[in-house]
This record gives sequence, C-alpha cells and structure tokens, in this order.
Amino acid sequence: MLIQLSIRDIVLIERLDLAFEKGLSVLTGETGAGKSILLDSLSLALGGRGDGSLVRHGEDKGQVTAVFDVAMDHPARLLLRENGIDDDGDLIFRRVQSADGRTKAYVNDQPVGVQLMRDAGRHLVEIHGQHADRALTDTDTHRALIDAFAGLGEDVAGLSGLYRTWRDAERTLKKHREKVEAAAREADYLRASVEELEALSPVDGEEDELAEARSRMMKVERVASDIAEASEFLNGTASPVPQIASLMRRLERKSHEAPGLLEESVSLLDQALDILSSAQMEVEAALRRTEFDPRELERVEERLFALRAAARKYSVPVTALPALAEKMVSDLADLDAGEDRLKKLEGEVAAASVVYRQAALSLSDKRRNAAAALAEAVMAELPALKLERARFMVEVASDSENAGAEGIDTVEFHVQTNPGTRPGPIMKVASGGELSRFLLALKVALADRGSAPTLVFDEIDTGVGGAVADAIGQRLKRLSNTVQVLSVTHAPQVAARAATHLLIAKGPVEGDAVRIATRVTTMEPDHRREEIARMLAGAEITDEARAAAAKLLAARD
Repeated sequence: MLIQLSIRDIVLIERLDLAFEKGLSVLTGETGAGKSILLDSLSLALGGRGDGSLVRHGEDKGQVTAVFDVAMDHPARLLLRENGIDDDGDLIFRRVQSADGRTKAYVNDQPVGVQLMRDAGRHLVEIHGQHADRALTDTDTHRALIDAFAGLGEDVAGLSGLYRTWRDAERTLKKHREKVEAAAREADYLRASVEELEALSPVDGEEDELAEARSRMMKVERVASDIAEASEFLNGTASPVPQIASLMRRLERKSHEAPGLLEESVSLLDQALDILSSAQMEVEAALRRTEFDPRELERVEERLFALRAAARKYSVPVTALPALAEKMVSDLADLDAGEDRLKKLEGEVAAASVVYRQAALSLSDKRRNAAAALAEAVMAELPALKLERARFMVEVASDSENAGAEGIDTVEFHVQTNPGTRPGPIMKVASGGELSRFLLALKVALADRGSAPTLVFDEIDTGVGGAVADAIGQRLKRLSNTVQVLSVTHAPQVAARAATHLLIAKGPVEGDAVRIATRVTTMEPDHRREEIARMLAGAEITDEARAAAAKLLAARD
C-alpha cells in the first residue's frame, strides 16, 4: 500500500509530508484548496505526464516521492527485478520536475525510464474518477478482470504455454518448408555440386599443406641444377682429379732424384686429392637428396588448382569447401527426406493446435460462467447506488481465428442505463456520474481480485444525493477491508466512514502574507466533526449540522 507521499514545490504546495494508513482515507476541503494537486503529484510520482507548470512559482524544480509497502512477490517488485532494480525494503518512487519541462525518474534511488516507472506504478495504484477510468476503457483489461474474479490465472498461464508450443511448431514448420522449397528449386544444381565436392573431397587445412609442399619442391628444383653442375665438374670428363693424380705420380717417381725438393708438394697434392674425393662424395649425396618425382610436383599443383577452382566456382575460400560440402549434403538430405519431415511437422502443428483450442474453449466456458457471476455481483450493488433500473452485462465473444496467448475471447463490459434503451459499451453509454458508480460496484464485486493494492477515487460521489452518497461510503468502506482506499470527496456520508480524514486547505505562508500554500492536516475527532458539519451545512455551521455530523460518525462502522 501507499505509506507516504512527500511533495516539494509543486504548484501551491511548498513542503508536504503525508503518512497513509490501511483502510479508507478521505481528503476533503473547499473547492480550489488543492485536492487535485495531491492527485496530480501522486500521478507524477507514478510516471504520469510531466509539465513545467507544475513547479511552484519562483522555483527551479519540484519533487514528489511516493513510498509503498508491498509483498516481496508483488508484480511491481517482479517487474523491477527483471529490469535490474534493487527492490529490498520499501519501494520508493521519486520524480523530479524541472521548470523547463524536463523530468527525472528514480526508483529506490536508481535512475529509471519513465515508461518503467509508469508500468510499475500501474501495479501499485489505480486512480479512478468520472472521466479517467482506465480499467473500463481497455477490453484486454476487462478480460484480465474476469480472469482475476474467477481465479483463472493458472488456466491462462497454462494456455499461454500451449499457445507458445503451437506457435513454435508453426515457426519450425515454416522454416523447414522454406528450406525444402529452396532446395527443390536448385535440386539439379545441388546434386551436381554434391557429386563434384564428394569427388574432390576437400580436407581442412589441405590448401596450406599443398602450397607448402609445392613451394618446397620448387625451391629444391632450382638448387638441384647447381648441385648437378658441381657434380658434373667433379666427376665428369673435365674433372681435375685424374690430372692431379697423374701429376702427383710423376712427381712422386722423380722425388728420389732430388731428395728434399718434391716431398712437400707430393704431400699437398695427395691431400688435395683426398679433399676432392670427399667433395665428390658430398656433392653426390646432396644431389641424391634433391631427387624428387616431377610427377609429384605436377600432382600437387593439379590438386591445388582444382581446390582453388572449386573455391572460385562456389564463391567461398578454399578453407570453407569442407563445410560447404557438408551443408550441401545436408540440404540434399533435407530435400530427399523433406516430404516425410514436412508431414511429421504438419502433424505436430495440427496436434498442438487441437490441444490449444480445446484448452481455449474450456477457458471460454469458464469465462462465460465467471461473466454471469460478475454481472450478478455488480447488479446486486446497483440498487443502493440509485442504478436500480440499470443493467450491467459482461459480453464474452469467442473467435477461433483471433487466437492469442490469453485465449480466443474478447471480453467487454456493457451497460443499459434505462429500460428500453440499447445496451452498449460502458464508456459510451454511461454518463460521468453513472460511470463512477458502475466502477465502484465493479470494484466492490471484485474485492481485492484484479486490483492494485491502492485505489484512489476522485470525487466519484459528485452530483449524488444523501442516500446514494451513503451507499457509496458503505461500499468504499467495504472495499477498504481488502485494499487501501483513498477518496477525494465532497460527501459527508463518505467522509464520515473513513478511518483517516485529511483536510486540505490553502492560506498564506507563515511570515509571508503574499504567498499562498496548500496544507494538509490529519484531523482529530472534534475537528473532524466540525469539518463534516461544514460539509453538511455549508459556510455557516449550525448545531443541527454538528449533531448530524456526530450521528454520521457514530454510525460509520
């Protein structure tokens, strides 16, 4: 419920802190005292439209803070949690209105968007008046009220799950059908491509391996020609080895003729022959290591060319060819087995549709039964509200072609205000005063079902006489047993039944006779009797009015 409302510098309110209790609280005061300012301020704190004109004259900004105490599983808390807002303790809604028209919104001191504040506020407070009955304008809300009245929350949740299952099956079917149809249009191309890619059998990483092998073989091929030339020089007909060997033998034969002259030369030539022999063997070994099959290079180049040609043909990198081959095989498999899968999916969609529609029809029957019960409960409240000649009806129309997560039903509240007139939607047929009384009867019939924890009624007793005002007061009192009720009223019969009576008045600011401010006072019993007497008698309060006020207060329970 709403436990505190703090207002700073809004219109005529300079500084105001109000505490609210459970049950029925009424706000009374002279016309123009500022009752509407309180409601505008509360609406602002709940995400209502901001306006720079709301800021008190001479100030840069105004501020409204509303504090709520609700259960930890309340829908407002769940919504805030879903949006990452800390909801420990009380819920504190704060709205700052600047004179230039800009506003800032906070929930539990965390900045939020106005839309989130508004959505959460709808779960906390409903403000109703003769011309602002949101609960009666939206037929989706009518359906939600019927479901709340009949306790059909689990039925609706179950139906929503069946609806999602059905729609998910339809989306799967649609996607598969589109895939099969696309594959069928390219069947010949697909089959030829699969055959080509299967024959090619591309392997992950193959391009890099082939390119590396090709580069290596081409480098070896270039080096091999130089090694072969060196081998030819060392081992061919022009090799210097035989000449050096012959020369060494000749010198060796002559060395005894001149001792000490040729021995060193012969030794060096012998070493040279050994080195050349080693060089011959190393060059031969190097030449053998460079040997490769030219057909292997040709095979590598042909394979690399085939892979790159396929990549160009299918407009993908060579590395993507294996995945493309798998996808085409899968697409072809889908095409080949498409009809069977389509039939299976169609069967699943049909089965899900049947289960959903059976549950929707069952929910429709429950809603019709609940509609009759709600209409009867509302009708029972109408005579005391001087609407005894009126009729309240709940129209439930079912359309299987208009299926949704909440079912196939459209629920709309209709009324007939006088016999012989044509019934119609409540917002079009009922006058402002009638509308407010129909609303009150509906809220009493619903009790705390389908309702925010705090209900605000703005002068719904306007233009009604004593008996009707008393009936309104009785019903507001009864309603306050299950939810918190705040009522702005001019009816003493309503005011007398409140647990808390707040008097709204305006007057000069203390110490400044020029400036005017609105004040709100929680009234004590004696002062309360005087205020109710004023409401009964007008400007001049008589003893008879005081006695009548005391009688109303005594009979308030």
